[in-house]
Amino acid sequence: MIADRTIICLASGWDYHPTSKHHVMRKLAERNQVLWVNWHASRCPRLNLGDLHSIVSKIGQIGQGPRQAVESLTVLTPPQIPLPGSPLIRKLNAAIVRRAINKVLKRLPPRPVQLWSFAPDIGELVGGFDEELVLYYCVDAFGEFPGYDRALIERCERELMDQCDLVITTSPPLYETRRQWHPRVHLVKHGVDHARLSRAVHESLPIPASLKGLPHPILGFVGVIGEWVDLDMVAGLARRLPDASIVMIGPEKISRGPCRGLSNIHWLGNKAHEELPSYLRYFDVGLIPFRDVPLTYYANPIKLFEYLAAGVPVVSSPLPVIKPIPGMIWLADDMASAVDGCRQACNDNSPAARQQRSQLMLAESWTARLDQIAEQVNAAIKDRRTVKVDAAMPSSTVRMEMRSA
Repeated sequence: MIADRTIICLASGWDYHPTSKHHVMRKLAERNQVLWVNWHASRCPRLNLGDLHSIVSKIGQIGQGPRQAVESLTVLTPPQIPLPGSPLIRKLNAAIVRRAINKVLKRLPPRPVQLWSFAPDIGELVGGFDEELVLYYCVDAFGEFPGYDRALIERCERELMDQCDLVITTSPPLYETRRQWHPRVHLVKHGVDHARLSRAVHESLPIPASLKGLPHPILGFVGVIGEWVDLDMVAGLARRLPDASIVMIGPEKISRGPCRGLSNIHWLGNKAHEELPSYLRYFDVGLIPFRDVPLTYYANPIKLFEYLAAGVPVVSSPLPVIKPIPGMIWLADDMASAVDGCRQACNDNSPAARQQRSQLMLAESWTARLDQIAEQVNAAIKDRRTVKVDAAMPSSTVRMEMRSA
């Protein structure tokens, strides 16, 4: 258990679509004080409406100062200059962010500090808070995201790992690569908010207004609609299953492209995580239509666990972390298998089957995941203290111990 700590979390926007880092920090905030620092200096902005909107939003958040998002969780958005290729600017950003964090820390009750980073490029901040632990929580191959400088991100990531005490990875490919760079790397897969999402199985939730009147089967997707989403597969399903309704929930970061003009695809925009059980209850299939690109090769989609916890069968593109499971997960190697998988999933979707899927996700809770991480955190802190004691021991004492041994 991790308790009675102040945890500084470096991550992308708190107000962004909920991801694993949001769940982890909400859970840690139950027993600790969490300071979530919005880190937005990893790439240069692009000339598009999405980045312009993000810049305006960040300026507004900077003006707000520290704000309490939930109990024991404070969100801070320090000003940063998004020019990661400049060493001088990176040092300036680090100085600004360090000063802003320390200003907030002075207002909090004194507790041991831990630094957790979901960003790979915050090495300049390490050591600035007298932290008892530095943890790098690696959830993606960040250099593969559009707009990121792959070589720069990898160099920064290695510099961070050289300074941290512990590395947590969330997929086997991330684990296999990162364990070559650090002696203490562990694989901890994503968890799921089972108590919330299983309501889709156990409760008679009202149908959301945006789903009323849509013909079944409903094939649904929940998540960020970014460059990694295979809209060709989505469009192909819409054409080959014209009687089905395809529902896309999440912020749109790319053009609808091949899906334009297809009347049975419904774009519902972003929904609060609290609303998801009501939508998932009426999904007949949960879709994970990912393109075959390096970014998705390293991914471990949290939506897989969320669909299953809600009892929804899954049809997914083949990913290293996802294996077919009869009655639960069908893999779509091509359009024919995607269509066939959706049909089979719809035919294996009784209330009993949905209940069984949800039940199997009970062991995958975020509490269970944090227990795994806590064990490694405590071991890393113990090792760090041992190293400090050894370093502080007079050389004559060391020689005497060596002779007595």
